[in-house]
Amino acid sequence: MPEVSVPAVNDVVPGQWGPDRPIGVAVLGMGNVGSEVVRILREHAEDLQARVGAPVTLRGVAVRNLDRDRGLPAELLTTDAEGLVARPDVDVVVEVIGGIDPARALILAALNAGKSVVTANKALLADYTGELAAAAERSRADLYFEAAVAGAIPVVRPLIQSLSGDRVNRVVGIVNGTTNFILSAMDETGADYGETLAEATRLGYAEADPTADVEGYDAAAKAAILASLAFHTRVTAADVFRQGISTITSEDLETASAVNCAVKLLAICERVPAGPGEPGPAEGGKERVSVRVYPALIPRKHPLATVSGAFNAVVVEAENAGRLMFYGQGAGGAPTASAVLGDLVMAARNKFFGGRAPGESVYAALPIAPMGDTPTRYHVNLKVEDRPGVLARVAGKFAEHGVSISTVRQEGHDDRARLVVVTHLATESALAETVAALAGMESVTSVTSVLRLEGTEE
Repeated sequence: MPEVSVPAVNDVVPGQWGPDRPIGVAVLGMGNVGSEVVRILREHAEDLQARVGAPVTLRGVAVRNLDRDRGLPAELLTTDAEGLVARPDVDVVVEVIGGIDPARALILAALNAGKSVVTANKALLADYTGELAAAAERSRADLYFEAAVAGAIPVVRPLIQSLSGDRVNRVVGIVNGTTNFILSAMDETGADYGETLAEATRLGYAEADPTADVEGYDAAAKAAILASLAFHTRVTAADVFRQGISTITSEDLETASAVNCAVKLLAICERVPAGPGEPGPAEGGKERVSVRVYPALIPRKHPLATVSGAFNAVVVEAENAGRLMFYGQGAGGAPTASAVLGDLVMAARNKFFGGRAPGESVYAALPIAPMGDTPTRYHVNLKVEDRPGVLARVAGKFAEHGVSISTVRQEGHDDRARLVVVTHLATESALAETVAALAGMESVTSVTSVLRLEGTEE
C-alpha cells in the first residue's frame, strides 16, 4: 500500500487571514458581558492569536450611548450597529445585546453576509434558532451559542459534539442563578420570598424587574435550547410548561426540610413514551419530548440539592455515557464572557483553517408531550378539620381520580390539622382534578400548596 502524506498542523496554509490580515471582530453591546468580552480580547490578544493562528482584532463596539466613558478609543465605539456588522473588515460578530429586536435583524444580516456569529441570547435562540440556523446554512457561516445556557458551564458543546454519537434520554438542571439564590437563602434563613427577593435585588443577583427570572421565563428559554440539542428536535419556549417561584413560601421550605428535601427551580427535558393510542417506539412510532420548568422538591442526597447560591448545574443522562454533571457559575460578566470567548476562538479558527461549526440537527422531529400527560410525583399540603373520618375522605378523593398515595403525614393543631400527602407517579391532569375535588370538600379548609417531587427512583 502506498504511503499517504498527511500535512502537519503547522503546514496548513491559511486562507485570506494571517499576520497581515487579522480576523476582525465586532461586538454588539457593552453591558456586563460585552465589557468583559472586550477586556479579554484586548488583554489576551497574543494568547488568542497563538490559539487561532492569526491575530484577532477588535474592529468596533456598538453601544447605545457614546457619552459614557468606556475606556476605549473613540474610533472603536459606534451607535451604528448595522454599519458595523456590514463592514468588510468584520469577520465574526459577537452579539451580547439580548432581547429579540434589534438582535435578530443584526444576527441575520451578519449570517447572510457570511460572517460567523457568537451570541449569548437565549431568548432569541429559544424562538428563532431555526431561522438563524437556516441563514447560517445558506451562507456556510458559523452560529455559536455556548454562553446562552448556564453561563461559563460548558453544556451546549458537549450536547452537540461530545455526545453526538450517544442517545441522550434526560437533561435536568438548575439554570437560573437568581432563583437558586433566592430559594437557597429562604432555605438557610427561614425568610419569606419577599424578603429574600429584596435582598437578592440589593446584592445585584436580581434585576429591578425580576419577572423573567422568578416566573421561570429565563429558565424556560434555556430548557428549550437544551431539549432541542439533546433530542434533535426543534423546541421553542412556547413548548415549555412553566411555573415560577413567586408562590413558594417559607412554610413550603419547612415542609420540604421535614422530609429531608430542598426546593429548587428545575428545568427538565426528557424523552417520554408515546401517548395513549399512539404507536410506541417498538411499533415504529415516535417517542415524545417533555420539557418543563417548575419548583420541585428533591432529596438532599441528590447532587442538584447541594447547588446553592447563584450557581448552576446541569445533569445529562445518556444511554452509554451514563450520568454526567456540569457545575459552575451560571451568570455574571466574566463567566459568561469566558463562554463567549471560547466560541469566538472556535469561530476564528474555522475562518483560518476553513472549518465549520456543526449545524442544527432536528432530524428526529419528536412531538411535544402535553403537560397533562406527564407523570410526576406530588407533594400536596392541605389544611383540614381535625375530626374522625377526614383522612379517609381525603384519601378517597385521591383514589377517585386515579392518584395513588405513597405517604401521609398529619400534624394536629386545635381543631385544625395539616395533611402532607406524597403521591406515587400521577399525570398533571389527574392531579389537577384531584386538587379541584379536594378544594370543594367541606372538611378541607384549603389546599395550601402543591409541589412536584423529583429525583426519586419511583
